[in-house]
Amino acid sequence: MKKVDHIGIAVRDLNAVLPYYTDTLGLSLMKIEEVESQKVRVAFIDAGNVKLELLEPMDEQSAIFKFLEKKGEGIHHIAFGVVNIEQRMEELRDKGVQLLNEQPKPGAGGAMIAFLHPKSSNGVLYELCEKE
Repeated sequence: MKKVDHIGIAVRDLNAVLPYYTDTLGLSLMKIEEVESQKVRVAFIDAGNVKLELLEPMDEQSAIFKFLEKKGEGIHHIAFGVVNIEQRMEELRDKGVQLLNEQPKPGAGGAMIAFLHPKSSNGVLYELCEKE
């Protein structure tokens, strides 16, 4: 793992929460994008040494929608930047870590991503994130 790349935060409405991050906390909005493969609208916030990734579900099929229904708004995952995500996934499997994805899939910001099952990581959902 290279570093913590970002912290994913599930929100119901990006437009409603953005002023808290930009106006109240004084952080900078980097960009907003839609990630069809994950069915989410994402706002990237520059928090200095790490990015915050605000995640709004685009429909009821989104994993973020299901998370919000079950747990409400809050921290969804912590993402580690990696090099060669497929190799890293294989190394983790060899160490007995259960993954939620068999193969990496497209994520926000052009990254390839995969998630570790929280049962393998003491209840925390971790994401592997490889950027070009």
